Amino acid sequence: SGSKVWIHSLPCVLQEEEVVQEEELQEEDQQTIETWTQNIKACTCDCESADSPTRTCIFCIKSEFALQMSTECPYHRALGFESGSVTSDQISCSNQDQYSGWYSSWIPNKARLNNQGFGCAWLSKFNDQYQWIQIDLKEEGVVSGILTQGRCDADEWITKYSVQYRTVETLNWIYYKDQTGNNRVFYGNSDRSSTVQNLLRPPIVARYIRLLPLGWHTRIAMRMELLMCMNKCT
Repeated sequence: SGSKVWIHSLPCVLQEEEVVQEEELQEEDQQTIETWTQNIKACTCDCESADSPTRTCIFCIKSEFALQMSTECPYHRALGFESGSVTSDQISCSNQDQYSGWYSSWIPNKARLNNQGFGCAWLSKFNDQYQWIQIDLKEEGVVSGILTQGRCDADEWITKYSVQYRTVETLNWIYYKDQTGNNRVFYGNSDRSSTVQNLLRPPIVARYIRLLPLGWHTRIAMRMELLMCMNKCT
């Protein structure tokens, strides 16, 4: 039923035709993916099982995740910034203890896609490359994309950012890398209202996600949504 979907990046029981390959993959990459799919076929996820299929699928992904395959999620769902299902205690930012007076209307909880009115976005207290906004998923999940907008009532937005993640609070932050092994730079907005989508290929398996602004127009300002990787369970 529709209530029994689970989060993962690829079906843990894989058929060869289910592997999503990008056209520009080199032959070596394709061979690696074939090896990867053969190895992962032993993993099984039954959406009707009494056991948590989410944990099983995430374990399958994590066991092979170091291969950093060019995989793509079959389906995405919004985490819930816009809908409100992401609660205020899940969103935090740098220097949050200094948000008083006027800034108390621009706290990280306001960083919700399509938010409107006064206090419609997160505004960083400082504008430098040491700022961040953080999301706690409450449990490990598979994040497959990021949506961003600027501030609704002023020409302020982020133009580029990097992403960090970790599975537990006690571990060090890991930068999301590009195919060359460098910290990936995601390009953001060019106006206050348009939504810019960046998909994560491969997706991130983590509990905590951080966005770190690297460039901005006028001021660090953001509305956002996270996309979670899903497989339809019908």
